[in-house]
Amino acid sequence: MQDDIEIRTMSRPELEIAIGWAADEGWNPGLADGDCFHASDPEGFLMAFKDGSPAASISVVAYGADYGFLGFYICNPAVRGQGLGYRLWQAGLQRLDGRCVGLDGVVDQQSNYRKEGFVLAHRNVRYGGTVACEAPEDPRLRPIAPGQIAAILAYDRPFFPGPREAFLRCWLRAGESRRGFVVINEDGVAGYGVLRRCREGYKIGPLFAESPADADLLFRALAAGAGNAPIYLDPPEPNREAISLAERYGLQPVFETARMYRGAAPALPLQQIFGITTFELG
Repeated sequence: MQDDIEIRTMSRPELEIAIGWAADEGWNPGLADGDCFHASDPEGFLMAFKDGSPAASISVVAYGADYGFLGFYICNPAVRGQGLGYRLWQAGLQRLDGRCVGLDGVVDQQSNYRKEGFVLAHRNVRYGGTVACEAPEDPRLRPIAPGQIAAILAYDRPFFPGPREAFLRCWLRAGESRRGFVVINEDGVAGYGVLRRCREGYKIGPLFAESPADADLLFRALAAGAGNAPIYLDPPEPNREAISLAERYGLQPVFETARMYRGAAPALPLQQIFGITTFELG
């Protein structure tokens, strides 16, 4: 037992340390992710401290009573190999005990996650590149506004294994670093997507739609807001229409993760998921 190790909930400023570590690892976080991540579950971000200094991070965000998502599992390179990360891992999983737990892990860590009871569900493949795209005109396509939030929250519910209203109310709020569009037809919401500015370029996520045509419409509206900057989209590999959309606009695979679950895997509408929300929070 290392008595000089403290594990506790991160403060809001300490979450920025973990986001900085994620940037150092090449994960390209958004410029304004912290507030929305923290809003999802303020108690769901743990940090290990060695001799009073930040040493490792993990997020174990609880969504309702039955689901949780694990991310931000990073150890400061200066103290790796001392068992700090695994102690934090154990503390994190203890917090989510009794829930199904999801994660998006790097592929070469799959065997380690399997030892902890996680089972591969599918791959998520990050596609990236620049897109020359004009903003489309369609009467069903609208910028996300406060009056649409309730309908989007209801639409989002089948796409995620647990309730995430606090996160989405922040994520859907337009600002300098984030904007979104929604498709509304005679039956209500038929899809929505969010574009956020990152350390490098922009990420689109989520991108949920009832049809490939609606996903394409949303993608073009979002991509037009990125100008000449790179765009990244994270489709689940089983959605071949999502892969086709990325390739149609010249995006190329640049990274992938293994979506794994410990516990009964949720039944999600993968064919309508054209881009997951984030690798950090699911």
